Amino acid sequence: MTVKTLLFVARILVGGLFVFSGLIKVNDPVGTSIKMQEYFDVFATDISPIFEPLKSISLLVAVILVVLEVGLGIMVLTGWKIKTGVYLLLAMILFFTFLTFYSAYFDKVTDCGCFGDAIKLTPWESFYKDLVLLGLILFMAVFRKHLPEGSSTVGKWMTVGSLIISLLLAIVAIRNLPFIDFRAFKEGVNISRAMLPSENLEYRYVMRRDGETVTFDQYPSDESYEFVEMQLKNPEALPKISDFAIWNDEGDHTEEILSGKKVLLLSHQISKMDLSINHMEQISALINAFQGTDVRMVLVAASSEAEMEAFLSENGLKLGYYMADATVVKTIIRSNPGLVFLENGTVLGKYHFRNTPAPEAAKNLFSP
Repeated sequence: MTVKTLLFVARILVGGLFVFSGLIKVNDPVGTSIKMQEYFDVFATDISPIFEPLKSISLLVAVILVVLEVGLGIMVLTGWKIKTGVYLLLAMILFFTFLTFYSAYFDKVTDCGCFGDAIKLTPWESFYKDLVLLGLILFMAVFRKHLPEGSSTVGKWMTVGSLIISLLLAIVAIRNLPFIDFRAFKEGVNISRAMLPSENLEYRYVMRRDGETVTFDQYPSDESYEFVEMQLKNPEALPKISDFAIWNDEGDHTEEILSGKKVLLLSHQISKMDLSINHMEQISALINAFQGTDVRMVLVAASSEAEMEAFLSENGLKLGYYMADATVVKTIIRSNPGLVFLENGTVLGKYHFRNTPAPEAAKNLFSP
């Protein structure tokens, strides 16, 4: 192959992957910001406290990164200002490669979020993917003189257009909910069933004897073998949901929440709620509409019972309240607070607090 052919292939692979990755994360910039918070939290502890302030602007950082991914990918594909695009992509991939290597080597962040919740990669898979991209981008940088300059007008407007559209989509996703929900708690999922294995879990047993390692499908009866580890043979059968739990000081209430008709007012942190009077009135109207019906509405928050009691008292709301893990709440819904409608554990609907449904529309979600 000629250098020009290899450069063309590299441009398609790099540009296409960055556009694909960026668009998936534009779908859920809040999810990307949560992942960035995890990284900044680790770096602030392990590397330097200068990363601590970045946690408060993680959403802004996430939006900038995902919009740039799409724009730079388009620049490489169209050839407009391609050398500038390659240099910027090189800086970005060096940053990503550092993140994924640190995550993999030190086992700090178990999922890089490279493709949001759509495609899950292990830390080492993410790192190897970034190494391949780094190699391709370095190849383009070394042979930059052979890179073709695309049509300045077409490439310019495609790049500018992609930046504007990506930014607008990101803002809409932030102010509402992701356009496509790739998470385990999406509408239609029965949480109770998703908490169970899809089939019987099968294991293999790694044993050692006389310095030799042997694997068995059944645990050996020969006591001369020393147990090393147990490996899952069918990891695809693991429960899709493993950390959903609802409780209060009286005990666990998970089963209770997953039975009957429920509306959960979810918050990952009550002190960070940003509700206007109008939004609170809409939620209050929903609570009043379900009074005296077979639908029970409750507050579930990753906050203390004292904080929940204060919130309910300040807003004149009469609701039962329970606690949950903050990470789980953030996974369920990208809104603080958000509304989730359940019937016998099945997710009927999810709403950002800005889109609280009218009482009649909310009632129609449940079976008669």
